[in-house]
Amino acid sequence: MNKIPVYFMPGLAASIAIFERIKLPESEFEMFFLQWEIPNDKETLQEYAKRMTQKIVHENPVLIGISFGGILVQEMAKFISARKVIIISSVKSNLEFPKRMVLAKSTKAYKLIPISLVQNIESLAKFSFGKKVNERLKLYEKFLSVRDRRYLDWAIEQVILWERTVIDPDVIHIHGDADDVFPIKYIKDCIVVAGGTHVMILNKYRWLNANLPQIILGS
Repeated sequence: MNKIPVYFMPGLAASIAIFERIKLPESEFEMFFLQWEIPNDKETLQEYAKRMTQKIVHENPVLIGISFGGILVQEMAKFISARKVIIISSVKSNLEFPKRMVLAKSTKAYKLIPISLVQNIESLAKFSFGKKVNERLKLYEKFLSVRDRRYLDWAIEQVILWERTVIDPDVIHIHGDADDVFPIKYIKDCIVVAGGTHVMILNKYRWLNANLPQIILGS
C-alpha cells in the first residue's frame, strides 16, 4: 500500500521541533516537515503560499498547519490538490479572530509592535503561544527559531490582514477549549480538544497521535 504523505507546517516563528512528539503509524503515513522561509520584498501571503507549494513533492498530500501555519496551508491548498487540509489551534477565516485582532487591524496597531521586543524570546513566546509561558521559556526557546525581522514584520501583518471571510467547508479544524490566542468562543465547527491550549501540539500530543490517523483516513 502506498503511504499517505502528510506535510506539517509549524506556527508563527516556530521550528519543526514542535512536531517532535507527533507520531503517525509508519505503515500508513509518511511525515514531512515544512519550514518558514524569509519572505521576498512585498510578497503577498498568496505569493508566499504558492512558493511554499514548490516544496511539496507528492501528489494529493495531507496538509496540517498549526496557528499561522494553519492559515498558510489553507492558502497553499488554492494551488495544489490536497487529500485533506487540517488546521490545529488556528482559524478558518478572519471572522474567527478575537476582538483584539479585529481592533488591531482597524487601528493598524499591529504596526506599533516593537519587533525588537518580539525578537526577544519571552515576548515572541507570548505573541505566538499566549500568556502563560514564563515557566516554559527554555522550552519555547527551542521551538521559536525564526527571529529574522523581515519575517516577523511580514508574518504579523499577514495574520492581522488575512482577507478570507468565506470558510472552506472541507477544512478540518482541531481546536482546544482553553486556547488563549484564538478563544474557542469565536470558533465555529471544529473538533474540540478538552483542556487544549494554543500549544496543544506540545502538550496534547497523545490525543493527536491517537486521533490524527482516523481523522486523515476518514471520509
